[in-house]
Amino acid sequence: STFCCHVIPVYGCGPVIIRPNTTVANGDAEPHSWPWQVSLQYEKDGEYIHTCGGSLIHRFWVLTSAHCILPCRTYRIVLGVHSLSAPEDEVKIIAVKDGDIHIHEEWKRGCLTCGYDIALIKLSEEAGPSDNIQLGCLPAAGQLLTANHQCFITGWGQHKPGESVIVGVGYPDSEKLQQAELSFVKAATCIKPKYWDTTVKDIMICAGNVTHPGCIGDSGGPLNCINKKGVWEVHGITSFFSAEGCDAFNKPTVFTQVISYLVWINGIIASYS
Repeated sequence: STFCCHVIPVYGCGPVIIRPNTTVANGDAEPHSWPWQVSLQYEKDGEYIHTCGGSLIHRFWVLTSAHCILPCRTYRIVLGVHSLSAPEDEVKIIAVKDGDIHIHEEWKRGCLTCGYDIALIKLSEEAGPSDNIQLGCLPAAGQLLTANHQCFITGWGQHKPGESVIVGVGYPDSEKLQQAELSFVKAATCIKPKYWDTTVKDIMICAGNVTHPGCIGDSGGPLNCINKKGVWEVHGITSFFSAEGCDAFNKPTVFTQVISYLVWINGIIASYS
């Protein structure tokens, strides 16, 4: 059995009511076909604004990136949402308390390339399940990605194929949940000088290209890859992109590699059991 089922004994993980449409390589996702995807939002001037994605991996826990969390901000988690501008009735909103955010102790703010870009958020109430809210599976320990895996990034990030999007500039976040099929880039390739060189560590995953990148707003969300049994697993957490633009040549999107942090994830969750 996979790691997910040890962590989540009540519901299991990975079931989807609506199968992801894998023929859509880059564009709007089928509504609620990635039901573990969440929107992390922060309060500004009385309104909540989407800042990052996340993955529901346990009925009380969301997995996201450490860099998504800034001090002094008030956050909330929105589950079961497809359109950020017109959320459906089934959407569930859970406020996040300061003490419920667990950032990896090795994380260094301002140093994305140092690794450890991972955080867990404990939910103050049970997340589900429902048709639109399901748990994402985590891969088993040692289960490395290969070029044979089919993987999709999902999120509400900035997307305009063929044009460079500079960090902090560019287009607004997508209104509807987007998906893009990302080709896996071998570590041996990704560390070549013309790619990411020594920036990328062995606790990271490279995936994507100039036509299918992740971008600002996708951070913290999942890299979903299907296993041999046909179950989608969260193999990566969207971490960083090139400062030259999300679709910069030879700069695939970089993800935190989930299997490198299974002990940490399980330890945090177990400490509340």
